[in-house]
Amino acid sequence: MKKGLIITLAILAVLGFMFFGKYNSMVTMEEWVNTAWSQVENQYQRRMDLIPNIVNTVKWEANFEKSTLEAVVQARASATKTSINVNDAQEMAEFQKEQTGISQALSRLLMVTENYPNLKANQGFADLRVTLEWTENRISTERMRYNEVVQEFNTFVRKFPNNIAASLFGFEKKSLFESQEWAETAPSVSFE
Repeated sequence: MKKGLIITLAILAVLGFMFFGKYNSMVTMEEWVNTAWSQVENQYQRRMDLIPNIVNTVKWEANFEKSTLEAVVQARASATKTSINVNDAQEMAEFQKEQTGISQALSRLLMVTENYPNLKANQGFADLRVTLEWTENRISTERMRYNEVVQEFNTFVRKFPNNIAASLFGFEKKSLFESQEWAETAPSVSFE
């Protein structure tokens, strides 16, 4: 009887350590996901901070299309209202939709600016365009890194026996950034 109890306790102890080890791994990986998401948000915030400067610089051109400027301002305002939980695929899709709206509005704005020689010659505007291009590249890079970390996390929590521990401790699969249907071709932004 004693020997059976000791064996049972030993098995339970091993299983307990295994599950707590899995739990700790999932906590660590979830923190990596959260950090990667913060980097994505930092780059989106950088882009949001650039928009007022771009709009104000463009306003100096007297004949500039008001509707184009309003579209950029409206897209920015709409995106700032979107909150996101990376565990919620619907919220992630809405966030992506809002960010896509900003990208499209900025792309239209920059294409229209090509028709304004004074604006094209403005060094401040040229610097803002370069900064925006750099920021768009950083957004792309950080989204890619986020997806890599999420893929690692999702794979870990779905594998057996990790899936049992994940279910017991409430770890859920995270949402990835996915391309939009129209995103097969990137928007063209010319700075020449």
